[in-house]
Amino acid sequence: MDLEVKWSPDAVEDLESIAEYIARDSEYYASAVVTEILEVSRNICKLPFIGRVVPEIANEQIRERFIYSYRMIYQIEPTRILIVAIIHGKRLLDSISERFEKIT
Repeated sequence: MDLEVKWSPDAVEDLESIAEYIARDSEYYASAVVTEILEVSRNICKLPFIGRVVPEIANEQIRERFIYSYRMIYQIEPTRILIVAIIHGKRLLDSISERFEKIT
């Protein structure tokens, strides 16, 4: 059974910020990155456990997928998958730790 995929407001803001940042140099690449992130998010419901467990958290229900140099972090819940954050791979997860306190 496919789970419903929902985006947290913070994750939507992350995606918008990424698009704006990349678009400063290239509208084309901004569109390509956003399109790929959205495509992965649409398909994650089919195989939610394919993403790796986030090492900094070590919770089987909180996983991530890599898209280009970004980490899409999501939580698998009983009835849905919640996209919690989209962050650059070099960014520290501590900077978004309060987001997990809201949902765990």
